[in-house]
Amino acid sequence: MDELFTRGVEQIIGREELDKALKSGRKLRLKFGVDPTRPDIHIGHVVLLRQLRQFQDMGHTVIFLIGDYTSKIGDPSGKSKTRPVLTDDEIMANSQTYLDQVGKILDIKKIEIRRNSEWLSKLTFADLLVLAAKFSVAQLIERDDFNNRLKSGQELALHELLYPLMQAYDSVALEADVEFGGNDQLFNMLAGRSLQKKMDQRPQAVFVSELLVGTDGVKKMSKSLDNYIAINDEPVDMYGKAMSLPDSLIAPYYKLCTEIPMNIIDELVKTLAEGANPRDSKASLAREIVRLYHGEATALKAEDTWNKQFREGGRPKEIKIYQARDAHMTLVDLLVESGMATSKNEARRLIDQGGVKLDDTVQTPEAEPVFTSGDILQVGKRRYLKLKVK
Repeated sequence: MDELFTRGVEQIIGREELDKALKSGRKLRLKFGVDPTRPDIHIGHVVLLRQLRQFQDMGHTVIFLIGDYTSKIGDPSGKSKTRPVLTDDEIMANSQTYLDQVGKILDIKKIEIRRNSEWLSKLTFADLLVLAAKFSVAQLIERDDFNNRLKSGQELALHELLYPLMQAYDSVALEADVEFGGNDQLFNMLAGRSLQKKMDQRPQAVFVSELLVGTDGVKKMSKSLDNYIAINDEPVDMYGKAMSLPDSLIAPYYKLCTEIPMNIIDELVKTLAEGANPRDSKASLAREIVRLYHGEATALKAEDTWNKQFREGGRPKEIKIYQARDAHMTLVDLLVESGMATSKNEARRLIDQGGVKLDDTVQTPEAEPVFTSGDILQVGKRRYLKLKVK
């Protein structure tokens, strides 16, 4: 129980209220929301999901909130510019992948699945005015990321100021007892606590988790920054991304991304400080991360494949075969249809950056390849497909 309130936890707002509720035996409603701005849930989210699973095992109700309506704005937390607006089709496509992924950590049969379009889409303009009256402009622009953008002359759109209000209203609509989020969400979660008080509800406790730094070693793990490890990544990709981590992230990743007891992690930190080879610790970390999402046997196989491919300089022995629909289809279409890119925009970006090879030849935006059976398509350093063409 102690680790539930300490491991990966930065702070708990309303801890006294939370302890009292737990001691009373009251079953709590635990809110965790994700905006489906990309189709992947990453291991940074799992820091929170693992905490939620422990509460779930204690009999409390986990509410997994898909922010299909707030995705129309995109959370401005930590952003230096207005985010692009997603289409309804993009939001729906991303949402459909989420539940399968969450089921790897939570008991999917016991969670309450909600979408905030259920209530936000029904608000009238009059309703919005009533809600907006409960917040001051000063309160909103005091927020660091908003304030910094105003000071630097960056655009701050009016609809972005509404995002904290929308997230706060989610807590009211769900009658949440506790909201879980990273420290970048603190302002939004406290807004929910404040709005509940003003609407005569019991204010939610706020469970603030430590943020996981992304694979770049600089910024928080984020789908929009492309510095993340998705829980649906192919095992070799997942292993390789973990091996690419800066040495400084080995200990934090053991703490936040594995279930290894803290006393063992503390001993690992000690051996690293004494000069142990960080590569061995990183390999063990990469294997453990893959094991959590794909199983022990797959983790060992991913490690062997990665070592042969990158330490011995060869392609993996086993490459997935993909049936291309047409020898003359565009490379962009092939990347999207095969799942090597999530969208045409991403496919074009990969090609522009020189990240796509066909039989070891880097493809350019001007290339118009004719595909044949046996061609090897490579994306990045770790992803391969062997083509089969009618």
